[in-house]
Amino acid sequence: MNLIEKLFGQGENLTVYQMCFRALVIYLLAILYVRLAGKRAFGKISSFDNIIVITLGAMLSRAIVGISPFVHILASTLVLVSFHRFVAWITQRDHAVGKLVKGEPVSLYKDGNLNETNLRKNAISHQDLMEGVRIKLNENSLENIKEIFLERNGEFGVVRKTERQ
Repeated sequence: MNLIEKLFGQGENLTVYQMCFRALVIYLLAILYVRLAGKRAFGKISSFDNIIVITLGAMLSRAIVGISPFVHILASTLVLVSFHRFVAWITQRDHAVGKLVKGEPVSLYKDGNLNETNLRKNAISHQDLMEGVRIKLNENSLENIKEIFLERNGEFGVVRKTERQ
């Protein structure tokens, strides 16, 4: 039996360890896919947290409909949730890992200048940007805005000019 087949198994007769290994690999691939999809793919909660929601939903649904052995699903989802918590713990303590897993804020506008490169890179139109300003600060122009960020969770962060500026 080759190593890949031993680690991943084949068909519906998987061991608990094979299900757990599959769960970890899918989790890591999901982080990569979300990072590739960009922040606009998910909003409100972080992409990092969306991964666990989507993956758990898909995995647990298999237990509900009986596609996979129930105990294997429970074990593999427990490993997945534990791993998610572990990664969250690491990202809290190590900024570089946090940046890799969760990303970092991107400046879209600063001191009267739109960052067209970052707008294009994140598929954000000028209308999207103004929608964010209206929602966050109830403003309909950039006149009183110092800076606008696309935050790590996909939402806009808008900083108003202070009176001294």
